[in-house]
Amino acid sequence: MSENARQDALQRLATPIQFVKGVGPHLAPLLERLELRTASDLLFCFPRDYHDASRLLAIPELREDEPASVCGVVEEIDVQNTGTGKSLLGVLIRQDRWHLRALWFNQPYMRERFRRGGRVLLSGTPRFNGGRWEMVHPRVEPLEGDREPTGGSILALYPLTEGLKQSHLRRAIRAAVDGYAGLLEEVFPAAYLDAHGLLPIHAAVTEIHAPRDTSNLERARRRFIYQELLILQLALALRKQQRSVRSQTPPLPVNAKIDARIRRLFPFELTPAQQQALQEITADLARPTPMNRLLQGDVGSGKTVVAEYAMLLAVAHGFQAALMAPTEILARQHAATLQRDLRESRVRIRLLTGSLSAAQRRQTLEQIAAGDADLIVGTHALLQESIDLAKLALVVIDEQHKFGVNQRAALRRVGADPHYLVMTATPIPRTISMTLFGDLDVSLLREGPPGRAAVHTYLGLESERGRWWEFFRKKLREGRQGYVIAPHVESSEDESVTGVRQTFEALAQGELADFRLALLHGRLGADEKEAVMGDFQRGKTQVLVATSIVEVGIDVPNATLMTIEDGERFGLAQLHQMRGRVSRGMHPGFVCVFAEGKTEQSRQRLEAFSKLNDGFELAETDFRLRGPGSLFSFQQHGLAPFRIADLVRDGDVLAEARHDAQTLVFGGLLAQPEFVRLRQMVNRRYGQALELADAG
Repeated sequence: MSENARQDALQRLATPIQFVKGVGPHLAPLLERLELRTASDLLFCFPRDYHDASRLLAIPELREDEPASVCGVVEEIDVQNTGTGKSLLGVLIRQDRWHLRALWFNQPYMRERFRRGGRVLLSGTPRFNGGRWEMVHPRVEPLEGDREPTGGSILALYPLTEGLKQSHLRRAIRAAVDGYAGLLEEVFPAAYLDAHGLLPIHAAVTEIHAPRDTSNLERARRRFIYQELLILQLALALRKQQRSVRSQTPPLPVNAKIDARIRRLFPFELTPAQQQALQEITADLARPTPMNRLLQGDVGSGKTVVAEYAMLLAVAHGFQAALMAPTEILARQHAATLQRDLRESRVRIRLLTGSLSAAQRRQTLEQIAAGDADLIVGTHALLQESIDLAKLALVVIDEQHKFGVNQRAALRRVGADPHYLVMTATPIPRTISMTLFGDLDVSLLREGPPGRAAVHTYLGLESERGRWWEFFRKKLREGRQGYVIAPHVESSEDESVTGVRQTFEALAQGELADFRLALLHGRLGADEKEAVMGDFQRGKTQVLVATSIVEVGIDVPNATLMTIEDGERFGLAQLHQMRGRVSRGMHPGFVCVFAEGKTEQSRQRLEAFSKLNDGFELAETDFRLRGPGSLFSFQQHGLAPFRIADLVRDGDVLAEARHDAQTLVFGGLLAQPEFVRLRQMVNRRYGQALELADAG
């Protein structure tokens, strides 16, 4: 296609929707509510589902609510007036010795489509009513003469808005396909289409809207699902490639002397999983290009130790390392852990959070700028431009899923292309990891340190509350400590949720009146939180009544009990994170969740929580139950939602697309002239969100 012809095609595809045949000024505003503004938008308004009436069945083979087609002879035609000015048309169809009744409400004109003794094909969704099969408002195809039925059609079902009918949208899209599909430009070379079994674009657009059969429908859907996932994977691969090409980072190789000095600071042996993760991380750090690695580990698997080793490796080479946490309580916990582990070393640790006084902040910033700080621990305060981190060689971010793409990019700008290690204790389902973090290499920690005792999880019934509190008190008297978790700070009458303050007061005067309780929630000041946590860690407080603020960063090995109220209000990942607070030591942990579990999905999630201790298994279960949208915000990560791909359903296609994208980018094939349109599509879709250099 010449450049002039291409520009003309693009201009015609951009035709305003009201000028597409069958739309007009009346329908256009309704379609614009669905963000359909041009002829091209109509072509790529993919059906949300299909009404498959292509199966031609005998009446005894029908199944309720399963679309099908039935061929028969018209035996009776009956039009009734319902008495309210409305009509009911009933047509009795005979097939051998079986009968089916078709019904139309307020469509008397359908009477003209039938004659007694005539043969017809009905396509619809059957139901069994009063001992007879029925179809309400089926599609009708008269069969003239000896014509044999070939089966019904597969009808596309589109997303709608108020005032818009399926027939309106089908008519508009059919006109767009007839008039504009031929103008679409293929982004894949012919050889690539053949090698990957993909339908060409014109055939795919036609078949996805008006499929001839289920085989062609699946081929069309696969073409667009693969393309959508490939475009994203190409963008992620390009970002990874561009970072490695344009960025220079100080190499931080490890030798036997440095390794021995670092390991001497740990009073325990590293697990095999930690050893493997460190091999992968130190191999990255030894290179002069930035490491971009995601360290996934289940609760209590020892991620912090791995990160600590990496940071100390940077310090051993005379550089700084920064550790960033999403909350101040977690940042302070990290700082305290580092101070404890490195008390015998000369490593200088500085804490930078939003609650520092002006004088404290000024002094800390001066120490960092002067090079008098080796490890800097903080919250989002580390993103501020006033911080001088001239010797920064490594950035570690904890709880990666709580930071968006833009925040990660800002942190990279505070130093000169540091190495980059992100950690999460929320195991990420495989397809989510490949999608949101596809530009990062992944290390996994699935096993915990030896000696950790098991955690027993129970779903508590209201009738069992007394027995549970009796057990809770028994363990407290044996010297253990515990948590009581509520979802909100205050009670909510309209939602029947008990707040943590009310829970604290009720327990202090009731079930736990004989024990030392403390209250912890997000509205407390930083000093108050620190004081409460300090008392709990020293054993001065026996029970911590808290919100989900304890989800991460609290390490009290003697705390082995947890009561969770209104458990259905928490996500499965949150529940697992909170359970991780009672798996820190040598004594077995006990968790009891009280929840209403009103919906089937809620019950399934709570049952999974009680049965599964492996965070990775739980993440996959949660993913299947709730889908990716509610687990991870695509907008938070700078990515637009998918139009047709589904990460739960299309995991195999995603893996294929990722492999192909890596081959195209790192094999140099994407730079070839025949892939220019594909490069341009990547840039249009993700260039700005992922900060790509011009890929076109």
